[in-house]
Amino acid sequence: MGLYNIGIALYDFAIGIAARRNPKARQWKEGRRGIFDKMQRAIAPDDRVIWVHSASLGEFEQGRPIIEKIKEQYPGYKILLTFFSPSGYEIRKNYPKADYIFYLPSDKPANVRRFLDIAHPEAAIFIKYEFWLNYLGELRKRKIPTYIVSAIFRRRSVFFRFYGGAWRKALGTFSTLFVQNEESKQLLASIGRNNVVVAGDTRFDRVAAIARAAKRIPLIEAFKGESRLFVAGSTWGPDEELLQRLINDNPGIRFVVAPHEMDEQRIRRIIDNTTGGAVRYTQCDETTDFTDVQVLILDTVGILSSVYGYASWSYIGGGFGVGIHNTLEAATFGLPMAFGPNYAKFKEARDMIALGAARSISSADELEAWFAPLRDDETKRLRVSRLAADYTLSNCGATDMIVEAVFKDK
Repeated sequence: MGLYNIGIALYDFAIGIAARRNPKARQWKEGRRGIFDKMQRAIAPDDRVIWVHSASLGEFEQGRPIIEKIKEQYPGYKILLTFFSPSGYEIRKNYPKADYIFYLPSDKPANVRRFLDIAHPEAAIFIKYEFWLNYLGELRKRKIPTYIVSAIFRRRSVFFRFYGGAWRKALGTFSTLFVQNEESKQLLASIGRNNVVVAGDTRFDRVAAIARAAKRIPLIEAFKGESRLFVAGSTWGPDEELLQRLINDNPGIRFVVAPHEMDEQRIRRIIDNTTGGAVRYTQCDETTDFTDVQVLILDTVGILSSVYGYASWSYIGGGFGVGIHNTLEAATFGLPMAFGPNYAKFKEARDMIALGAARSISSADELEAWFAPLRDDETKRLRVSRLAADYTLSNCGATDMIVEAVFKDK
């Protein structure tokens, strides 16, 4: 633990140096300034607290169904939500279903003891990753029931290395490890951890809830009209290059393109290169004449998941970069989907390819070859649609399983 604590101290020091120039590092540092005084003022000594920790925004989305189920079924408890990363905290710091939202203080022993003294959680829930050795050690020492959920373990990770003794010991903190797949359970069994439940991924519960609560969007209805709609979500430049040809080769289909980042140059390029006409969502209203418009650019946030509900096909961006974005929001609406080649880290993408609900493509020709049969054969499209919808439905239920375990002795 000595080397680990030195590493934590060096990390904090490096963040302090980087904060002089890097805005994200500055948020990380400033967000933790006076953190214990803020917690002390917010959390009452007699509050019954459940602590939920998410590294960043993606993990928060996995933890969100658990938080909302707890608030629904056990309203007497307070939810303390912490984030490690500014990209999670800054976006969700006003999330209404959590009672207290803070950055997680760095994993120094004194910080850990003070944090737990103030928070006094009755249970702690870690989402997917984030194995902080001092936090886990102190939770174990205080006998606070602790869980990790939607976790995935891989053979090459530190727990299964000869030098991973401290990390293997940390796993002993968890009352139950809720993992996404059987492989993770078998790997944990190989190092003597058998308090493992294959519960799946709570994101399936989240997207099912999104689909049930999908908003009606009159502007999308006006744009779609009597046409069929293709939605491309969270696209990057390489995705848009492939899609541009598909768009221009299919003038009878209407497209919504939702760039991952609202880059002005890229939006302008889509507009200039679309032969059938393209407009921005933010420059339209329900009275806009879409007669000569084939592409609607979704230059806003917060509605993509509902827009999928109007579509017949989808494309998920990011697969020509570090990895694809959220496929489940499209799948829950039963959309056949395509995405780029970098999807191997995403179990749901691999599963849907194996089922025939999705396809990975590497070129404009491959994108057209995937799309044409689904465009021309409605029976085939409906069959693939059912595969995607059934996949998401069959994987729901992790949230109920986890919440039941957390509260079974309370």
